[in-house]
Amino acid sequence: MKNSLARNLQELDRVRKLDKRFSPVSWTFSIIILKIAEAGELLGLPATLSGKPYEVTAEVSETARVNFIPRSAFLRVLSVHPEAVIQVAQLLTDSHFAGHEMIQSLGLSRSASEKLARFFLDWSANHAHGQDRLRIALTHDEIGEMIGASRETVTRLLTAFKKRNLLTVKGATVNICNRSALQSLAGA
Repeated sequence: MKNSLARNLQELDRVRKLDKRFSPVSWTFSIIILKIAEAGELLGLPATLSGKPYEVTAEVSETARVNFIPRSAFLRVLSVHPEAVIQVAQLLTDSHFAGHEMIQSLGLSRSASEKLARFFLDWSANHAHGQDRLRIALTHDEIGEMIGASRETVTRLLTAFKKRNLLTVKGATVNICNRSALQSLAGA
């Protein structure tokens, strides 16, 4: 039953291989990247449950396979597998807390250097299993969109971080050289 449930959930709005960037819809054309979705992630869950529009845009930067499941089919799975409701509640809770972390990072950070340091530490935790070797296929502009800074500021800070031996950068690979100093800079 548990494997069947997991399979049904995975068959819903599943992304098999992706690098999706989510941004709120904006008429001012300023962009904030809210998150980078991972393969297998269920997307649009709050909108699906509420019946309200999904107010973000998604951009796929790599080859991806995205399956769309209509709201009625998703709700039918939940009614047939009530234990799935607990998993959905956990996903919604995780999304809620991730949103709070994003707001804190953007709104409560004192400086762009603190935001950038926090970005690298969060990337390590969320995309590299806590390792110091990170593969980040984002431009300086996209990193800026994630931390609420300009491309120029990101470039300037990366240069400063390298000079301070906090990290090294070669192409899309970033190595954290001094994690404790980076944590101190991030206020962690």
